[in-house]
Amino acid sequence: MQDVRADDIALNGSSPRSLMTSPEPAPDEPSDDDVVDVDVLVVGAGITGLYQLYRAREAGFSSQLLEAGDGVGGTWYWNRYPGARFDSESYTYGYLFSKDLFEEWEWREHFAEQPEIERYLNHVVDRFDLRRHIRFGAKVTSAVYDAGAWRVVAGDGTTYRAQYFIAATGVLSVPYYPEVPGRENFRGESYHTGLWPAAPVDFADKRVAVIGTGSSGVQIIPAIAGTVASLTVYQRTANWCTPLNNAPITPDEQAELRAGFEAMCETLNTSPSGFLHLAHDRATFEDTKEERWAFYDKMWSSPGFSKLTSNYSDLLMDEAANAEWCTFVSEKIRSIVADPKTAEKLIPDEHRFGEKRPPFVTGYFEVYNNPNVDLVDLRRTPILRMTDNGIETSDGVREFDIVVWATGFDFGTGALARMDIRGRDGVALRDHWADGPRTFLGIQTTGFPNFFFPGGPHAAAGNNPRYNGDQVDFVTDTLIYVRSHGFDVIEVGAAAEDKWTDMIDRWATRAPSFGESSYYFGSNIPGKPRKYLLNSAGRPKLFTEIAKVIETDYQAFRLSRSSDPAPLGASG
Repeated sequence: MQDVRADDIALNGSSPRSLMTSPEPAPDEPSDDDVVDVDVLVVGAGITGLYQLYRAREAGFSSQLLEAGDGVGGTWYWNRYPGARFDSESYTYGYLFSKDLFEEWEWREHFAEQPEIERYLNHVVDRFDLRRHIRFGAKVTSAVYDAGAWRVVAGDGTTYRAQYFIAATGVLSVPYYPEVPGRENFRGESYHTGLWPAAPVDFADKRVAVIGTGSSGVQIIPAIAGTVASLTVYQRTANWCTPLNNAPITPDEQAELRAGFEAMCETLNTSPSGFLHLAHDRATFEDTKEERWAFYDKMWSSPGFSKLTSNYSDLLMDEAANAEWCTFVSEKIRSIVADPKTAEKLIPDEHRFGEKRPPFVTGYFEVYNNPNVDLVDLRRTPILRMTDNGIETSDGVREFDIVVWATGFDFGTGALARMDIRGRDGVALRDHWADGPRTFLGIQTTGFPNFFFPGGPHAAAGNNPRYNGDQVDFVTDTLIYVRSHGFDVIEVGAAAEDKWTDMIDRWATRAPSFGESSYYFGSNIPGKPRKYLLNSAGRPKLFTEIAKVIETDYQAFRLSRSSDPAPLGASG
């Protein structure tokens, strides 16, 4: 079987082992002469990691970035399946720190496809001379805090001693394969959307199965349906899919974007969601039914996330308002899909709009009108096992040449838990987070000094690069503060961590947060603690708490010198 496994991805760590230093290095351990010293070591060459590398270097820290893959992009390097693209507007997702960069790069589409995204990120790396600070093929296998610094070992044999260790490993880094008996026996081709090969996959005239109809599944399904001999879609849960409404960016629009750069930055840097979309000015039932349906049609034709951010103001707060929007979307699905039974399978019946991340699609529902496409409802006919030649459900066996696993990720903590990260006294991060992540501001956790993870758990709910960029800016400003005040060790106090984590847990089930069946609670991973993995209070709460930290001279943290016998400063 040709099957790319999750263990091959960046940051899927090896088995735990201690790398605590000793007076005489073990034979297989590098001596201090072989260890590379660096101020800031960043892990992960995605959008967040590249920005962190840029900020650290510009702030005068010696900096190095380790990346397991052979190129930059992170999520946009590994997820190169047909149809993969942004569902945030391209110009709002890219970097905003340089007006020159913004003006010289012309996005082709409002929602760019993966190849263009990868080209853009490579352009950024070369434009700002970052490539010489990046080591590719260097998957981190362990990171241990000792004597005021981090000792980080990569799978390519290099070892680093870093004052500050920043894991920009992202929340969509570890693909998840459900436990299906016989998966290893399948003799055809098998791929996960989150670990797509660089070489194109030939779907022509093949019998193809796609398992999963989340954000990745609904992108790849219409992209390959016209090429394959047959396409069978295995759906566990229907999602509230609405049109992406992508289009090329016209020359006039390019000019408008350049002219409005400063105003756009102001909006994106202050928006609660990190989008340009304007909020609607009224609640649902302030309009007549005729007015509401006309407005819903406008929303249906609007781009991407505006269906969440620019819809009626009470859409995610009022059950009746949400139910009516769902009724409208259901009517649209029934009007598109010719077979009534298939249409009903595609309409969610166990969650409201916005309780799970709603996918935005192009031609998705129309695909089910093709005679070579079939939809299997796994709630009615669950998968029993994979055979040598296909998939067996309770309804029988179907044979396939290719199986695509669009089954999502170990969201939020997956990458961090798989690295062998050990803080004070050798405590493993996965043990510290055994009952779910505990953080302050989604950037640091108690017992792990000088360790930061922007873009990780308790991070964005919205346009990720905007929120993650806020965290990178705060981390960098914090390192500058520590340096300028003569310290070299910073660790969040337990009280600050407790307060922030309690807030996350307390607000997790309040509207407009996602529902507990969402993977944002880790509900898709068997045995994973049910804890909210985003910041349930959103970007405004992050801004408020950062302002408090600055106003109080970092009293939430313990600041010390590695040469001191005990930490200085407040306990948090």
